[in-house]
Amino acid sequence: MKIWTAALFALALVTPAVADTPVEIADPFFGSEGGGNTVPGAAVPFGFVNFSPDTTQGDTNGYDGWSPVTGFAYTHVSGTGGNSKYGNFRVTPTTGPVNPRNLAYQRHDEQASPGLYTVLLGNRPEDQIKVELTATRMSGFQKLTFPKDRQGNILIDVTSSVQLMGGGPHATGGHVEVNDDGSISGWASFRGGWNANPYKLYFHAVVDRKPAAVGIWTASQGQSALFPGVGVKDGGDQDKDRSQRLGAYLSFDTASDTDVQMKLAVSFVSIEKAKYNLDEAPGWNFELIHHSARAAWASAMAKIEVTGGTDAQREVFYSALYRSHSMPHDVSGDNVWWSSDEPHYEDYYAIWDTFRTMHPLMTLIQPDRQRGMVRSLLDTYKHTGWLPDARTAGGNGLTQGGSNGDVLLADAIVKDLGGFDVNLAYEAIKKDAEVESPDPMNVGRVLADYDRLGYMPLSEARSGSRTVEYAYNDYVAGVVAQKLGHKADAAKYLKRAGNWRNLWDSDLQCIRPRYADGAWLENYRCDYTYPDKTAGWWDHPFYEGSGWQYSTYVPHDVKGLIEVNGGEAGFVAWLDRFFDGHHYDQGNEPDILASFLYIHAGRPDRTAERVRAIMSGRYKTGTRGLPGNDDSGAMSSWYVWNAIGLYPNAGQPFYYIGSPVFESAAIQLEGGKTFTVVAKGTSATNLYVVGAKLNGKPIDRAWLTHKEIVKGGTLELEMADEPGAWATKFAAP
Repeated sequence: MKIWTAALFALALVTPAVADTPVEIADPFFGSEGGGNTVPGAAVPFGFVNFSPDTTQGDTNGYDGWSPVTGFAYTHVSGTGGNSKYGNFRVTPTTGPVNPRNLAYQRHDEQASPGLYTVLLGNRPEDQIKVELTATRMSGFQKLTFPKDRQGNILIDVTSSVQLMGGGPHATGGHVEVNDDGSISGWASFRGGWNANPYKLYFHAVVDRKPAAVGIWTASQGQSALFPGVGVKDGGDQDKDRSQRLGAYLSFDTASDTDVQMKLAVSFVSIEKAKYNLDEAPGWNFELIHHSARAAWASAMAKIEVTGGTDAQREVFYSALYRSHSMPHDVSGDNVWWSSDEPHYEDYYAIWDTFRTMHPLMTLIQPDRQRGMVRSLLDTYKHTGWLPDARTAGGNGLTQGGSNGDVLLADAIVKDLGGFDVNLAYEAIKKDAEVESPDPMNVGRVLADYDRLGYMPLSEARSGSRTVEYAYNDYVAGVVAQKLGHKADAAKYLKRAGNWRNLWDSDLQCIRPRYADGAWLENYRCDYTYPDKTAGWWDHPFYEGSGWQYSTYVPHDVKGLIEVNGGEAGFVAWLDRFFDGHHYDQGNEPDILASFLYIHAGRPDRTAERVRAIMSGRYKTGTRGLPGNDDSGAMSSWYVWNAIGLYPNAGQPFYYIGSPVFESAAIQLEGGKTFTVVAKGTSATNLYVVGAKLNGKPIDRAWLTHKEIVKGGTLELEMADEPGAWATKFAAP
C-alpha cells in the first residue's frame, strides 16, 4: 500500500499555482449539448434574464452548437428536460433590407465566459455582425458591430418562444409600440410548455443612438408585412396558427458609426416596471455592466477554492459550480401574483431534482440566498395554499413524485439555517402530510389510499416511486415535528416513514408495485425501466426510473434496507449487483445517493470506487460534459460535492465523506469562517481514505455533522491506493 507522506504533500504545496481564477476557468458552454441543456449565454447568479442564442434545432435551452442562430432571447431555463419554456423577446440583428422571415444565420468565433457571450453572426463574410451580450438580473445589454456601409437592423420578435419540436409555449396575443428614438415597449401572453400555466411578460427596450428608420412587422404562413414609422400594434395570437408573429424593427446607417447598443428589461408586472428594471444597467458603458456581472460570478465562485487535481477536473468543477447558481430565478420585486415584501423566486424546475444537491450546497456556501428561497416558498404557500414541488412563471407544478418541497424545508430546519418562520414551514409540511390534494399533478399528495393501505396502489399513477418518496416525505415531517416538540405528529409520521417496506418484495429484493388488494404486479422485473410503448413517465409505476433504482432510495432507513437484504454483506453484494449490472443512472436523480449507501455497511472504499468512476466516466469538459439534463444545477452540484469529498443526505444534518479529487478545498462559510478539506496525495489511484482527522483529532467515521462543518475547521484525509480499516463501522449521526 502506498501512503502519501506529509513531506511529499508539503513539497506539492510549494509548486507553482495555476494563475487562472475560477471565473476564468468556468465554461458557460459546459453541458449545453448532449442532453445537458444548459444555457450558454449571459446571466448573473440566479438572474431571471438569461440572454442567450436560440438556434433552429435547439433543445429546451433554445441552443445547440451546430444549427443556424435565429436570434438572442432574454429568457431561458437551464438544464431542463420535458417541454420547453420561455425564449421570449428574441432579438435578431441583420443587414440589408428588413425581412422578418427566414431568420437563420451561421455563427463564427462563438465564445462565452460568466456574464458575457460573443459571436460573429452572418451567412457571408461581408454580412457578419459582431454580437456581444451581457446581463443583469432583469435586463440584457447587447453591443452590435455591423459591417461598414451596410444597413444594420435590429428585429425583435415580441411573440417568440422556445418551441421544442413544435411544442412548448405559444403566444396567445401580443402588443408592441415603437418610437422614433428607437425605444420599444410591449408585452406578450403565453401558455403551454412545461407547466402549461399561462403567463404574461412585459418589456421595454432602448438604444444608444437614434435609428434611421423604425417600424412594426407581422408574419404568418410564409407571409410578412412591414408597417414603417412609429406606431402601435396588437397581434401574434398563435392559438389557431403557430406561425403568427408580431414584432418591431430598427434600422441604422452604418456609414460613419458601425456600433449600436441596446438594453432591454423584462417584467411580469408592467411596461413601467420593465422601464424601472432598466435602472439595473445604467448608462451605455457595456464593459462596466459586463464587469459587474463578472464580479457577481467571481463572488459566487470564490465560495470554494480548490487546489490540485488536473486541469480538466478544475474546469469541470468550476463550470459545475457556475451551473449550480442557475435556477430558480430571482424575480424579487416583480411578483405580480400577490402583494408581498418577501423575496420571490420563480422557476423551481423542479425541487424533485434540486433538493438533493443544489439546495444543500446553497445552505452551506450561500446561506442568505437559500434563506431567500425558503422564504419565497413559504410566501408561495401562504398565498396559494400549497407548498410547491415545482413552480414556473407564476404557476405551481408539475409535481413529479412526492412533496419534496418538504425535504427542502426540513433540510433548512434540521441544519438551523434560520431567518424564516419555522412554524409556518411546519404548517406547510403538515398540510402535505395530512390533506388530500385537489390537484396532485401540481401540488400536494394523493393520500387516501396511501393512508388506508400503507402504499400507493397501481390504480394511481407512479405508485411505486410515489410510495418511496412519500415515505421519505413522512420521515422529514416527523423529524421536523420532533424538533419543534410535536410528539404525537412525530410518532405518526416516523411510523409512516416505514411504508416503503410495504412494496418490498423479499424474493426479488426490490420495490415492487402492487394492487389495492395486495396482489403484486405480474411479470415484474426489478430492472424494467419505464416508460414502455404503452404510456409516458407520468402514467407508469415509476417516474423516470426503474424499480431497482427506486429501491436504493430509502435515505432515512438504510439500516432497514440493510436488514431486508440479509445484513451488511448481503447489502454490499446487492449494491454491487446494482452497479455492476449497469442499473445505476447518473443521468437522472432517483438513485444518485446510491454510491454512499455502502458507508452504512462499513464500506467507504466501495463508495470511493463508485463516485470516482462516475466522476471520471460521466463528467468531462465541453458542451457534452454532463451525464444528462443538468436539472437546474442538480447534476452539476453532484459533481461539486463529490469533487471536494463531501455529500449531503438531504433533509438530514450530516454529510458523507467520499473521495475528493482535489488536494484541498476551502469552503467559505457564513461569518467569515472557513472549512477546509485536505486530501493528502489524492490521485486517480490514491482514491481510498485510510485515515481522517477533524481539527487535529482522529475520527473513525465517514460522515460529518452540519454543525461540525459550519463551525469552521479542517478535515484532513489520508489517501492511499488500497483500502484500509478506516470507518468500517457505521454509527448513525
